[in-house]
Amino acid sequence: MSFLKNSTSFTRFKINEEAPASLWPQILDKLRQYSFKDIDDLPEERAWGWAAFEDMLDVEWKRVSPQKGGEYLAFTLRLETRRVPAAVIKKHVGLALKKEEEQIRQQNKTFVSRERKKEIKELVLFQLNKRFLPIPAEFQVIWNTQSGEIWFASTQAKILDLFQEFFTLSFDLRLDQLTPYGLAADFLSEAETAKLDGLQATTFYKS
Repeated sequence: MSFLKNSTSFTRFKINEEAPASLWPQILDKLRQYSFKDIDDLPEERAWGWAAFEDMLDVEWKRVSPQKGGEYLAFTLRLETRRVPAAVIKKHVGLALKKEEEQIRQQNKTFVSRERKKEIKELVLFQLNKRFLPIPAEFQVIWNTQSGEIWFASTQAKILDLFQEFFTLSFDLRLDQLTPYGLAADFLSEAETAKLDGLQATTFYKS
């Protein structure tokens, strides 16, 4: 998802600790260290890493800077995933098993062991992954370095988990997701928060 589109969905986070002053001069080096590595010519099923905000193909930040307007940083989490259709996998695993059965019959054997079937499937997947190009996706990040608030252009649970883990790995900072309840609790006293906890949902539909 992209903040450069007319509309987008996003999730808000906040860094739950104070970032060390020594981090800021290292931001570009850390982005490059954990930048996206291409897997077009490799059999890996999935890869992710940082890329430029304006162009996810720029993983060196040669044309643009992640620094935007003083206290803001902007970059992209680039994700690529290979998806081999299940029918294709089934077909080629079946062909490989038939070939294996023909070979073991010549050796006077009667069946393919479970371990060998697993090996054959893994080998077929390895070969198929080399034939299917990965599908790219990008999820942009806007980071206010003064407030510690981060806007991330996705609401998918698995992508959010990946982002949080990879952000911590890259910058050694932990994130808390900002929920409506958490935002409200920040503005309320303990007594008011207790009232908030006691609220019941209103039903607007009667059967």
